[in-house]
Amino acid sequence: QVQLVESGGGLVQPGASLKLSCAASGRRFDTMSMGWFRQPPGKEREFVTTMYFDGRTIYYAASVKGRFTISRDNAKNTVYLQMDSLKPEDTAVYYCAADPGVPSGSYYSTGAYNYWGQGTQVTVSS
Repeated sequence: QVQLVESGGGLVQPGASLKLSCAASGRRFDTMSMGWFRQPPGKEREFVTTMYFDGRTIYYAASVKGRFTISRDNAKNTVYLQMDSLKPEDTAVYYCAADPGVPSGSYYSTGAYNYWGQGTQVTVSS
């Protein structure tokens, strides 16, 4: 079983930056693909970004590309989401997701990940 714990959420003004962290335990971290999803108020959970276990294959949603950056530290069993130039529409609960076998054609699907964190709230407002 894999446990994921997110941290780093908060309230920021538009244009600000925020860095989320997700600490993993319970399985070899370097064998897992790690993703970030978010759920805006009243909407379904949506894909943000994912990094495959190789550390090189990365995908971003169009809405965040160029503003958000995913990274991982295998020594610390942690994945990060650096969020820059935040907009009010980035307001959501952000979830960390993990799985050892994410199909290349399904990285954007919540169903491709078996393990989820509890979520951390990010609010972008003036």
